[in-house]
Formats: sequence, C-alpha cells, structure tokens
Amino acid sequence: MHVLIVEDETGISSFLKQGLEEENFTVTLAKDGVEGLILFDAQKPDLVLLDWMLPRKTGLEVCQSIRKKDKKTPILFLTAKDTIQETVEGLKSGANDYIKKPFSFEELLERIKIHFRDSQKNEILKLANIEMNIQKHSVLVDGASVNLTQREFELLKYLIEHKGKVCTRNSIIEDVWGIHFEYDTGVIDVFMNSIRKKLNLKRNVEYIKTVRGVGYIADDNKES
Repeated sequence: MHVLIVEDETGISSFLKQGLEEENFTVTLAKDGVEGLILFDAQKPDLVLLDWMLPRKTGLEVCQSIRKKDKKTPILFLTAKDTIQETVEGLKSGANDYIKKPFSFEELLERIKIHFRDSQKNEILKLANIEMNIQKHSVLVDGASVNLTQREFELLKYLIEHKGKVCTRNSIIEDVWGIHFEYDTGVIDVFMNSIRKKLNLKRNVEYIKTVRGVGYIADDNKES
C-alpha cells in the first residue's frame, strides 16, 4: 500500500518513511502543501499522513482540496495542535483521524492499518465480466475464480481504477512498480500477456486494449 507523507520536518518524515518501508509500505514524501497536492494527483496514494503547519499551503487547505475531488482516501493529521476546537476543525475539513505530536510509531502504525482495513472493506472493482474483490484479493471472470500473482493483481487493479483513461507505460512503471527512474517498460508487456491469458482475453476482442506506443486502457466496450 502507498502512503503519502506531507511533512516539512525532515527528521520526522525520514523516521516515518524508514519505519513504514520496513513494514512493506511504499512511501512518498512531500515537504510542503503545494508539493503534497501535486504528488497526490500524480500518484493516487492509498493513505495520506498530513502535517497541519506546512509551508505554501497549510495541512487544513491540503485536506480540503483533496476532499473536493476524493472522498475515500484516508487522511490522518499529524500535529501539535490539540485543542478541541482545532481537532473538530481538522475533522470537519475531511480528515479521518488526528494524531497529536509527539506520538509513538506503534500507535501510528496500528491506526494506519485500521484505516486501510476500513477503506478496503467490501471494495469491489468491475470491468465488464471481470470482478475484483480488493479485500479478499480475488478475481472472478463470469463467476469463475482466476489466480493472479501479486504484481498481476496490482496491475489489473490499477488499470480498472483508471477505467476509460489511457495509462501510459511510464505511469504504470512508476505507480505499480514504484520505480521512479528510467527503466525498461517492456516488462509490463510480459505481465499483460499473462493477465490476458488468465482472463481469457482475446486479441481484438478485449476489455484491456493496447494503445500503440503509449500504454494500455481498460474499457467496458470490448470492441477494438
């Protein structure tokens, strides 16, 4: 799962990044509110850890901006502000939780896990006759179970989440593989061929189309 940390104190952000990566999370850091919003739009993280007092845009402004376009992604405030009025203000802005500094990493980790479980509860993604249950990590085609590897599952999930939009090879390699430097994107073709075979998707009659020279698009309309 991908966590975006928007925090201007380098010591705190580095500590959180190291701890979460040791727990097998993918972590992206932003040092101010404007950068946080840019990275949120570009990377679509699964959860946001958000400091209140940030340069350029406050955490409150960032939270409000995110909630105008995204109602589901969990947002957890990390802040020294602790009055009842401030807590209420943060929650009214759209935050899911409010953790006062200083905090223990163990408590933060448990809260993150709780919010991930809640956000994934009964989450079903559909593409034509394909159904993905995110919580159960299962895939059905016409009701029949299909066994995908972890990476195949993540790739299919990414394409369906962006259904109707072209996913470029670079965006896939960055968002699904977590690689943010020049890399041979040909590896994507290998996984796509495997996914198509397992889902019994045939060339020219498919719900996941190749956009030549660009990437892929998931579409409920199977006609090429």
